[in-house]
Amino acid sequence: MNTALINQALEGDRRAIGRAISALENSGESAYAIRQAVASRQGKAHVIGVTGPPGGGKSTLVSAMIRSLRERGLTVAVVAVDPSSPFTGGAVLGDRIRMGERQSDEGVFIRSLASRGHLGGLATAAADVIDLFDAAGFNVVIVETVGAGQSEVEIIRYADTKIVVCPPGLGDDVQAIKAGILEIADVFVVTKADLPDSRKTESDLRAMLALRKDKNALPPVLKVVATNGDGVDELVQVLCERGERGVRHRAGSAIETHQQLSRFISSDNVAQMLGIELVAASKGSTTLRMQVQRKHINFNGKCHGGMLFSFGDMALGLACNSHGQLATLVDGQMSISTAVDEGDWLIAHASEVSRSRKIGSYQVRISRARDDAHIALIHGTVYVLDRPPVGANDG
Repeated sequence: MNTALINQALEGDRRAIGRAISALENSGESAYAIRQAVASRQGKAHVIGVTGPPGGGKSTLVSAMIRSLRERGLTVAVVAVDPSSPFTGGAVLGDRIRMGERQSDEGVFIRSLASRGHLGGLATAAADVIDLFDAAGFNVVIVETVGAGQSEVEIIRYADTKIVVCPPGLGDDVQAIKAGILEIADVFVVTKADLPDSRKTESDLRAMLALRKDKNALPPVLKVVATNGDGVDELVQVLCERGERGVRHRAGSAIETHQQLSRFISSDNVAQMLGIELVAASKGSTTLRMQVQRKHINFNGKCHGGMLFSFGDMALGLACNSHGQLATLVDGQMSISTAVDEGDWLIAHASEVSRSRKIGSYQVRISRARDDAHIALIHGTVYVLDRPPVGANDG
């Protein structure tokens, strides 16, 4: 994908955006060029995540939200997880088709992403597409997932505002929401609020929220009938108010993250020796590049495995320290699939698989830029300390 086409995508050309998304899904040299182009233009969109159990009315809700957002003059992009994912049991194609009717609106862009059978790939592709939509000037980016589970917790990390959809009649399933998703929600939406059980679902949610220690930051519980629009405008008003506060912070945060990690690289002797360059950075994710030089070659005429690990370790280290807390590697393994020659350009993309208060899990894929050949894979576990990274306040 050439520079002119990438620039067209960033200017909002729909066909160019579609091609750029395909390039990001397929990775390779074009994906690297796109990530580099969008790196300095992120942080302006309000990213909204929508998750909840299968059949909960998420796609219908998103379609109604699009209508209300467009009435306010806002442009909207939707990243929808492909319902063919083996991790989901719901079949929501009909709702997706209804949502797709909005595609004729030039202010709306909807794209489904396939999971391709593994959560890490799903999260990585989604993050790239979100950043592209953001850089292309969409005011709001909605990330809709299918079903409740680890994939939802994984992908929802990229949202400024997280909506958890709770349809009536969940019964014991409310406990599953409480165990896995309650903590991440910024807004709870009781869908299908015209059904008899909706009042009980609302009261159950409020009872669970009452157990929180911090009573000053409880997420609102809103009731919506998306099929006729009842309650949708009220929901969108809440979202817009959050967006006005949060997007400004996100824009500053994205720039600060990139600048901070750039300083880390410039002060790292190994990074300078290897010639590592920062391509893109966000919380929990980094993309680096490096050209293999004569000094990296071993006695067999190929790139030394230690150089590959150092390259991947740098990507992992930047990703895990991007949250402003010092994180140190406690376990790491690398598998090498392909030998690398002098002159090859390599890409290392690190992504956050999971992160708790003390432990984080990360994956780094190293590939060859010219053909996206898989070179190596690194899995790492880090321990998070309650202090900033060394040198975080420098510069």
